[in-house]
Amino acid sequence: MSLDKTPNLDISSGAANRPSRDQERDRAPRMNALDPHHHRKMPVSPQAKTEMLQILAFLEDFGDELDDILEISAPNPFFRMFLHLMRGHLEAKVITPTSLIGASHVPYATATRRLKEMVEAGLVEQRPRTKSGRSFSLHPSPKLLNQWMQLSSRIQRLAANQFGGALAQSESNDYFFGGSYLEARSIPPLQVLGEPLKISGGIRVLVHGDPTFMVMDNLKRQFEQVIGTQIHQRAFSIDRLREEAVKNAERKSSRYDIVAVDLPWVGGFAETGVLMPLDEAMDIARLDSADFHAAGWKATYWGGRPYGVPAQTTPELLFYRKDLFADAGLEPPRTTDELLNAARHFHKPSAGRYGIAWNAARGTALGHTFLMALADFGQSVLNLPKIAGGFETDNLATGNYHPTIDTPAGLEAAEFLMELLRYSPPDILSMSWYERVRPYAAGAVPMAYGYTLLAPYFELDASSPAANSTGYLPHPTAPGGTPIAPVGGYMMGIPANLPAERVPAAVEALLVFTSPQAQKMYVQNGSRTNARYSVGIDPEVRRLSPIFEDVDAMSWRDELQFWPRPPVPEICDIIQICGEEFHDMLRGVTPPRDALRRAQDRADALMNNGFR
Repeated sequence: MSLDKTPNLDISSGAANRPSRDQERDRAPRMNALDPHHHRKMPVSPQAKTEMLQILAFLEDFGDELDDILEISAPNPFFRMFLHLMRGHLEAKVITPTSLIGASHVPYATATRRLKEMVEAGLVEQRPRTKSGRSFSLHPSPKLLNQWMQLSSRIQRLAANQFGGALAQSESNDYFFGGSYLEARSIPPLQVLGEPLKISGGIRVLVHGDPTFMVMDNLKRQFEQVIGTQIHQRAFSIDRLREEAVKNAERKSSRYDIVAVDLPWVGGFAETGVLMPLDEAMDIARLDSADFHAAGWKATYWGGRPYGVPAQTTPELLFYRKDLFADAGLEPPRTTDELLNAARHFHKPSAGRYGIAWNAARGTALGHTFLMALADFGQSVLNLPKIAGGFETDNLATGNYHPTIDTPAGLEAAEFLMELLRYSPPDILSMSWYERVRPYAAGAVPMAYGYTLLAPYFELDASSPAANSTGYLPHPTAPGGTPIAPVGGYMMGIPANLPAERVPAAVEALLVFTSPQAQKMYVQNGSRTNARYSVGIDPEVRRLSPIFEDVDAMSWRDELQFWPRPPVPEICDIIQICGEEFHDMLRGVTPPRDALRRAQDRADALMNNGFR
């Protein structure tokens, strides 16, 4: 169709802009929404409006000033349409030929010719909005996006050099020319798919109700613009998410096109047919596997086959207050003994300050803590073969393993938790995932174990004493041990019972949701998880938080490990058993040796009753 003959089209609210009606929140914290746990507003990301939009606004305003000050100046339709197209792309607004021509500031016929030239030059792409193809939307091409990234970088550098003063000059030089940023390139914005996904009812996604997936939900309109169809997202707490995924597998036809899967569930979901092997659904070569953190990518495999794409790599780290440690003259703790000494030093209950916060609530929460404490003392919860850096997990699908809980290392871990209890807040035995970060964010504790996905609770809250004062460390280990950062997080996979006709569209949506461009968007809007190296070294990402550089460094040092929670089919039950028995220990009901024996006996019985 010739652009000269394009009919006047109004911007309409198509299917991609209509809100979904089937979202569910099950005690899940949400960025920019009321926190159901604590009845307060979550902090809003200061990066919600990206630097690219700021540069766009500057260029638009500067263009207006030039047009107004010089009577003989003439508008540049290419430049005006370029800015309008980029703003629409970044803000997920539908751009039609009519709206783009209207932004050109030149007569209709002139603008139409210039737009045609931009299409022919490969700068603008057209995507049909109707089956007839008579109506279409306009989008920046990869070529134009690349040119925009180059321009935005030059604008930042020129502004800093000319007007920023000495401090800005120094920061600009460091950012563009020095240090770890030397070879880093900013990841461009998401590009719309050439053709909208053709899938009845839109893409249906089941996720965990954590801050990263809630950011994804907040960006739903942008993603609908990219894939060209509606997105229906349901979010559950971790235990209910697993229940719903298992229940969904029992249905004749999957209710979801994509499901989020906690990494320890991979083996069980693969064995029981909850997930489709990813290599059955797509060409794995389409994924840049080398770009994912090695531990996160490896954790998606079972029996030598991948079952999903890493969506979040979020290791559990030790958060600590750098300012308080410096004032006390203490070094950041690297060993369990140093951790206990620091907790003892800061523990002042009479002043409302306690040593440390951690997962100690009965069941799943404390079960995770014990498995990670066991790893801190150099042992896995299963009899896995030792290798450099930890334990071998490649052959878990063969089933040649058994629980190893009642061991000397297990006793050390149990006694460590008992000692940790002495320097913890009074409500520690009911403290779990999000509750452990509350006292840290409020300044009541100087240390807390926490996944990186929890960092927004204090990093994005300017009133928190921990904001801009937090350091991130791998788990302190037993003296002489190797530091580890136990990997958590989620992958996104395709249900095994998804109808064949929906699989191609599900694959394309999966690639979009886990792309570097999407993960950068999550970070810019408040997430502190990242599965890809390319995102971690993006200069714009690194300026948002030190957490990305720290986690990348841990990955390169091979400290990110997922063997502390090996993804075998029985792992959820083992975690539950440990969470029950060691909770009784912390309550003083059973001594450590008895708790270890009871947990070992129950885990052995689990293996002998129909499991491996």
